[in-house]
Amino acid sequence: MRITYLGPRGTFSEDALRAAVGDQRVEAVPAATVYDAIVAVGEGRADRALVPFENSIEGAVTATLDTLAFDASGVTLVGEYDLPIRHCLIAREELSLDRIEVVISHPQPSAQCARFIRENLPQAEVRAALSTAEAVRTVAESDQPWAALGAESAARLYGAAVLRHGVEDEPDNITRFVWVAPEGTSASGSGPWRTSLVFSELGKDHPGALVEALQVFSDRDVNLTRIESRPLRRGLGRYQFFLDIEGAAGEGALGEAVQALRSKAETVRVLGSWPIGAPPGVPGS
Repeated sequence: MRITYLGPRGTFSEDALRAAVGDQRVEAVPAATVYDAIVAVGEGRADRALVPFENSIEGAVTATLDTLAFDASGVTLVGEYDLPIRHCLIAREELSLDRIEVVISHPQPSAQCARFIRENLPQAEVRAALSTAEAVRTVAESDQPWAALGAESAARLYGAAVLRHGVEDEPDNITRFVWVAPEGTSASGSGPWRTSLVFSELGKDHPGALVEALQVFSDRDVNLTRIESRPLRRGLGRYQFFLDIEGAAGEGALGEAVQALRSKAETVRVLGSWPIGAPPGVPGS
């Protein structure tokens, strides 16, 4: 099975993939961006993708939400995996913190470590990279007094030195990754299920429009566990709303609620439905 993830090698996404598949043999294929990883599945160049979806400190990974909403209609979500994230401050070689001029990382980790940077590296310029592994590789190849935020596995891979372990601002730092599969793939398993959907365009704007839309769930005792808004890209003030919901799509009260939502919103798309806490392995395989 060919699985794409945010590369290059040494990212937290690769760590999550290795942990999530367990003993199952797969072909892990790094992608340059989250967009590329997801679109590869939609275009049939990969069987699955594992991409970051939500972080306990920084919230939703907007690149994933936007790609699912705008660029990858031919995919579905079929599972999830939670990975504890422990950021390291990494340099080419041992280096005192007061000598570091630049800190490089993906914007998400930089935000997750913002307080550490403020308090310990006030002189350093923060620069963005496409991934944590790319940041580590950059500092490992540079003779400048630079550092990166990334995984310990990336430091080992690129022969760099870990200056500090656990520099994230909150110790319970967890990222939820989601499994992306071709449209029509079904998840299976027992236990509680989660469904994710996105909807937009609630008709003429009026007070309470969003509340009325969400009422279809509360009226049926269906529990929402997350709601996120993102721009609809059709001018200011127009949004789409992402929901995570307890239950399996199409079943009982949740199925009724989704049908009722379709009568209130112009567009409703179920992104996927899957069991929570499934054993290691690629879902739907």
